[in-house]
Amino acid sequence: MSEPLRVGVLASGSGTNLEALLRSVHGHEAQIVAVASDKAEALALQRADDAGVPTRVFARADFADREARDTAIADWLDAAGVELVVLAGYMQLVSARFLGRFPDRVLNVHPALLPAFPGIAAIPQAVAYGVKIFGVTVHLVDEGVDTGAIILQGAIELPNGADDAEAVHAALRPLEHRLLPEAVRIIARGGMRRDPGNPRRILIDAAP
Repeated sequence: MSEPLRVGVLASGSGTNLEALLRSVHGHEAQIVAVASDKAEALALQRADDAGVPTRVFARADFADREARDTAIADWLDAAGVELVVLAGYMQLVSARFLGRFPDRVLNVHPALLPAFPGIAAIPQAVAYGVKIFGVTVHLVDEGVDTGAIILQGAIELPNGADDAEAVHAALRPLEHRLLPEAVRIIARGGMRRDPGNPRRILIDAAP
């Protein structure tokens, strides 16, 4: 049996997606070995501490610029043997240099059906637009804003639309908590590859 995939998580907030990973894949297909945040008060750090996972804070003010901070984060993750980085509610952009340290191995979960509504405030954007179908996307991270290749998506239909972004996000969280661990499982078993005819497309091999 192969060794679990070593995963590092970056999070800025409450860490519910981190908790989903800890409850589902941690200790099985994957091992979460490092959790970092840009905010010392992030609840995600407490969730990691409770699970016995090493944590560290990389506050923006402690570094000369984003490149310096990202280099420090990448060095720390490398030292922990991280093979996959998951951005789980991490509210900072990562640099091209950081991505180069983990090629095709940085995931993000976004609360919209990309390519619609990229960037921050995706759910309020969708609510303001009056959409009837809301969703979640797990994608690889590239140098753009939510422009990386899509791995998994899921959707819920609200036929009468919605006017409460928080209520929509609450409805989407179960999708986030299902799709993000599933994407990690796919990568852990080597089941993800780029389509040689169209590198924007991700092909997923059936589970053995």
